[in-house]
Amino acid sequence: MTVVGNPRSWSCQWLPILILLLSTGHGPGVEGVTHYKAGDPVILYVNKVGPYHNPQETYHYYQLPVCCPEKIRHKSLSLGEVLDGDRMAESLYEIHFRENVEKRILCHMQLSSAQVEQLRQAIEELYYFEFVVDDLPIRGFVGYMEESGFLPHSHKIGLWTHLDFHLEFHGDRIIFANVSVRDVKPHSLDGLRPDEFLGLTHTYSVRWSETSVERRSDRRRGDDGGFFPRTLEIHWLSIINSMVLVFLLVGFVAVILMRVLRNDLARYNLDEETTSAGSGDDFDQGDNGWKIIHTDVFRFPPYRGLLCAVLGVGAQFLALGTGIIVMALLGMFNVHRHGAINSAAILLYALTCCISGYVSSHFYRQIGGERWVWNIILTTSLFSVPFFLTWSVVNSVHWANGSTQALPATTILLLLTVWLLVGFPLTVIGGIFGKNNASPFDAPCRTKNIAREIPPQPWYKSTVIHMTVGGFLPFSAISVELYYIFATVWGREQYTLYGILFFVFAILLSVGACISIALTYFQLSGEDYRWWWRSVLSVGSTGVFIFLYSVFYYARRSNMSGAVQTVEFFGYSLLTGYVFFLMLGTISFFSSLKFIRYIYVNLKMD
Repeated sequence: MTVVGNPRSWSCQWLPILILLLSTGHGPGVEGVTHYKAGDPVILYVNKVGPYHNPQETYHYYQLPVCCPEKIRHKSLSLGEVLDGDRMAESLYEIHFRENVEKRILCHMQLSSAQVEQLRQAIEELYYFEFVVDDLPIRGFVGYMEESGFLPHSHKIGLWTHLDFHLEFHGDRIIFANVSVRDVKPHSLDGLRPDEFLGLTHTYSVRWSETSVERRSDRRRGDDGGFFPRTLEIHWLSIINSMVLVFLLVGFVAVILMRVLRNDLARYNLDEETTSAGSGDDFDQGDNGWKIIHTDVFRFPPYRGLLCAVLGVGAQFLALGTGIIVMALLGMFNVHRHGAINSAAILLYALTCCISGYVSSHFYRQIGGERWVWNIILTTSLFSVPFFLTWSVVNSVHWANGSTQALPATTILLLLTVWLLVGFPLTVIGGIFGKNNASPFDAPCRTKNIAREIPPQPWYKSTVIHMTVGGFLPFSAISVELYYIFATVWGREQYTLYGILFFVFAILLSVGACISIALTYFQLSGEDYRWWWRSVLSVGSTGVFIFLYSVFYYARRSNMSGAVQTVEFFGYSLLTGYVFFLMLGTISFFSSLKFIRYIYVNLKMD
C-alpha cells in the first residue's frame, strides 16, 4: 500500500513554527490518503474508552480487561490528537483489504471477580470504546445493561464478546467503517461468585462492500449508524432573534442617539457663539451634560498598564477567533482528522501574540506609559498565567484518575517550547514595533490639571447596572447559538454550520459596539468622565453571563457527572468567559473611544 499527501517531509526544517506543524502530523485540512491492494493488511488501532455522557473523561482502551497483545505498540500521534485525548495502540484484530472474515477468534480470557466487577462498573456507566481504521473512528458500547420492572426489579448486565466490522471501499481506498452488535447476544456478567473465574472467548467478523461514493466527505452525514449525532440543523430561530436584536440596537444608536447628539451639538455650539464675546474665562458656567466635562473626558485612567494589556490580549483573541472561523469556512478542517482545530488554535495563538504586544505597547505609549517592559510582561501573562493555573488543576485531576486527557510530559514540553520560542518572542517584537510607532494621543480637547468633581449619579447609571445591561444584550443575541456550541464542545454533536457561526460572531461584535456607545453617552451625559474602565466592564461582562449559562447547561442540559468531567467543564468554562470578557471589552472600549472623539471633535472649543 502507498500513502499520499503526508507532509512529514517537513521534519528537516528548523523553524519553530514548522516544528509545530510537524507535531500536528498533517496540516489543517490535509488528508493522508492510503491506497491498498487486495489482501493488504489494514491496521485497526484501539484508542480510548469512557462514559458516554462525559466526553472529556476518557481512558486507554487497554485499561479494561480486554484482549491485549503481549507488547503494546502505540501509534505516533499528532499534537491535536494528543490534546484530544487519543492514545492509539495496535490491536489483535487482523483485517485485510477486501477479505471477509466470519467469526474469527480474537483471544480466550479468564477473568477474576475483580476484573468482572471492573467491566460491570464500566457498563453501568455507559462506557463506549473508540477504534480507528485508516483515520476513520468507529465506536460502540462496551456492554449491554437492561433495567426492567418495579416488583420484581430486574438488573441485567452483559458484555459484547463479538464485534461485526463493516467497511466500505471505492477502488483502492476505504471510505467508511462501522462496528455493529445487532445480531449478537451479550455474555452475562451476573451471578459470579467472589472466588470464581469467568471464561470468555472474544470473536469478530469483517464484511467488505463496495460503494459508489468516491470521497469520505461526499457520504451523507448520519449514515454511520448514528452512534453520535453527526450534524446540527440550521436554527433559524437563533438567526432571526439575533438579526432583530442587532437591527433594533443599530437603529437605536443611529436614529435616536444621533438625533440627540445633533440637538446637543447645535445647542452647545449656539451657546458658544452667543457667549464667546463676554465669557471666555467662565467657559463652563451654565453648561451641563457631556460638554461640561470636555476638559476631563480624556484624562488618562488609573492602572493604564493593565488596561492596555486587556486591550492587547482582547485584540489577539479577536484575530484568533476570526482566523479559526475563516479557516473553517474555507474547509481547512478535515472532519476525519482528530484534533485539527486544536492544532490550528495553538498555531494561531502563537502567531497572533505579536498583535497583543503591538496593540498593548502602542496604546500604552500613547497614553503616557513609561514602563513598557513591565507592560509587555503583563500582556504576555494576562491570559497565559490563568490558563496555566487552570490547566494544572484540570490536568492533575485527569492524571490522578488515569485519564488519557492528561497530557504526557513530552507534549507539555513541546507546548512550553512553542510558547517560549514563538509566542513570547513575537509578543516582545510586537511590543517594540508598537512602542516605536506610537504617536501622541489624539485628544480633541485639552485636559486640565485639576480634575472636576463628579456629581452624584442615580442608581441606574451605576457600574453594576451598566454591566448588567451591557452584558445581557450581547448574550441574548447569541444565547440560542450558544447552546449548539456547548453541545459540540461538551457533547456529542458535530458543528459544521461555520457560516452561521461567522454571522452570529459578527452580530455579537456589532451589538457589543452599539450598546457600548449608548451606555457611554448616558454616562457622559451625567457628567461622569470615568468611561475608560467602565466601557471595558460594561460589555465585557458578557463573559459573566456566558459562565452563568455554562452552570445552567451543566445542571439542566447535560448528563455530565463525576469529578473529572466537572473540574474540566467549570475550569475551561471560566477561561471561556474570561476570553469573551477580553474580546468584548476590547471592542467596547475602542467603539466608545471612537464615539467620544467624534462628538468632541465636532464641538466648537476655544
